[in-house]
Amino acid sequence: MYLQTALLSLSALVAAKELPKDEIKAAKLYDSGIRHANNVAIKKESWALQEAAGAYNSAQYAEIKDKVECINGTAISGKDTFKCSNIDLLHFLSHSELGSARGVGSSSWGWTSKDGREFVAIGQQDGAAFAEISKEGKLVYLGRLPQFSTPSTWREIRGQNDLMIIGSEAEGHGIQIFDMNKLLDIDPSKPVTFSNEKDLTGHYKGLPIGRTHNVVTNPETNFIYAVGAQPRNDSCKSGIIFIDITDPSKPTSPGCASEDGYVHDAQCLIYRGPDKAFEGREICYGFNEDTLTIYDVTDKKAPAILSNTSYEGAAYTHQGVVLDKQNQHYLLLDDEYDEYDKVGPGIPGNPITYIWDISSLKAPKQTGLYRSGAKGIDHNQYVADGFAYQSNYGTGFRVLDVRSIPDDPTGAGVKEIGFFDVYPEDDNLPGGGSVKFVGTWSSYALFKSGHILVNTMERGAFIVKFQEGQGK
Repeated sequence: MYLQTALLSLSALVAAKELPKDEIKAAKLYDSGIRHANNVAIKKESWALQEAAGAYNSAQYAEIKDKVECINGTAISGKDTFKCSNIDLLHFLSHSELGSARGVGSSSWGWTSKDGREFVAIGQQDGAAFAEISKEGKLVYLGRLPQFSTPSTWREIRGQNDLMIIGSEAEGHGIQIFDMNKLLDIDPSKPVTFSNEKDLTGHYKGLPIGRTHNVVTNPETNFIYAVGAQPRNDSCKSGIIFIDITDPSKPTSPGCASEDGYVHDAQCLIYRGPDKAFEGREICYGFNEDTLTIYDVTDKKAPAILSNTSYEGAAYTHQGVVLDKQNQHYLLLDDEYDEYDKVGPGIPGNPITYIWDISSLKAPKQTGLYRSGAKGIDHNQYVADGFAYQSNYGTGFRVLDVRSIPDDPTGAGVKEIGFFDVYPEDDNLPGGGSVKFVGTWSSYALFKSGHILVNTMERGAFIVKFQEGQGK
């Protein structure tokens, strides 16, 4: 009943065109936390059904040891037929084989050692698994760092140079700071379960009730950030919390950016874009439920909001990334609920990538969009060298060539150059997928070798790679 009431309220408010739509949504849905609570309830309901169906029993998914080529749009392994394009499967290990007693994958990130070895941190309900990716593209399990407090489906991981930063929605968890160099000398035949008491480089405990939705890093600085740290009535209002890790063993916070309230995700960068008034400043692009909110956080004692902008189809502004860190002229944004709520460009149920011109930090504007060909929900993306790497829940890992955007910001020139669908269970549905919170949560495609990690909720971790001559 709660879900129905909340969704009906949302529909009624959106339909009230005689009033300023964004102001109403902000006051009644977003600032109050009703929209966020509704989203959480929807996901928990969906995931409970998955659990009841046995989908999270990852031990049922056998290791795929040998390379499986994508041929004529499919990669076939045993009873599984994965839809794909230009991307081969090199290896798969279940969450169970990656040391988890509970499974349910979430965030992930990668790290390259000084001598070029490639490692990954894989989020699971009960902690983070660590593995090395061999030169042949095989996952070599090395051990794990358990959760600090209680298990949580929401576990977010980002890299800050040699450190892996791990946050969780679990109360009392805080932010774990782990030095990836600890993995270098582990014997794979003797995986290590690391200790939260003895093996952490640092542990930030200053969060309200010890939980955060997401963690953000800026490797050019000595700061990391917590966003979406509940409750909303704390002094930081679930905004951006600044965490100084100049000494990572003793993280401290000089303050937070609370003015626009809850921040779901953010990207914080030293500014090198066309808006010369902010050259060299530290800018955070905040994805704040119903807006793109841009902050100047150079002065951690006095952060300032530069702009706060909504857009057609805004249901739940989830995550985004600048197109080019060296020329911050354009930005890609995804909205997690436009497809689910059937609003704006998301009405057909195909993931939408919104394109923004951010050449004026005080007056950003949406210029276009890209609509995915398969039905589903977009979740996380990042950009490197003109390519956007997206984890779109049930439609899998998707790669877009976005190099055309500076010449045509409408998105007409954006094209998908490869994908690997890790959730075949919904492939035979109309439109080629389901608008549900299933499949892949995250990926990491920034290794020099070309090896790509795709973390999934149900199964485990896939290592995939573009076919020779593709992906560039």
